[in-house]
Amino acid sequence: MAIFITEGQVRAKIPGIDTRSAGVFLAVHAAISALRDSFDIFLSHSIDDAGIILGLKRILEEAGKSVYIDWVDDSDLDRERVSGKTAEKLRTRMNQCSTLIYAYSQSSQQSRWMPWELGYFDGLKGNVAILPIIPDQGSLDFDKEEYLHLYPKVDIIGVASRPSLFVNQSRKSEIANYKSFDEWRAGPDKLRPD
Repeated sequence: MAIFITEGQVRAKIPGIDTRSAGVFLAVHAAISALRDSFDIFLSHSIDDAGIILGLKRILEEAGKSVYIDWVDDSDLDRERVSGKTAEKLRTRMNQCSTLIYAYSQSSQQSRWMPWELGYFDGLKGNVAILPIIPDQGSLDFDKEEYLHLYPKVDIIGVASRPSLFVNQSRKSEIANYKSFDEWRAGPDKLRPD
């Protein structure tokens, strides 16, 4: 049975963050990221989810993973003036990441960049997984995004304490083929043909 993360669990990781503390957080992370030449995870997400993405970043880092987020780690990228330079920077950063996690939410359905990032990374390295973020009220409908069924799903266990990441490599929700995130990342095998 899938144990997907909820918006409330993610928000609980960043209680009381205001504009000033967010600015300090972003400046510190940008300075640290400038020194990095590799990341465990390229976090593909909708900018409309910015309020919960910082919490998700914290959860993934508590699980021991380094996480790249474009507007955190490359704050010089201007979302109002997207260009070929923007795409080239993202390609460079994807080359520095060993996996891509696609943070699927209600907002991600409107993103034009997320499918591009997923397709590019899948062709580049193949280590792509979907991390559904379930709304506190309601559910997510994967049927509108058929291509997401091609990829394994990430489950996070122990969100409140020391999180652990697991990847279900089965395409069918009633069948489980779990591996730890690190086993999945290191393994050459793709989805089970079920």
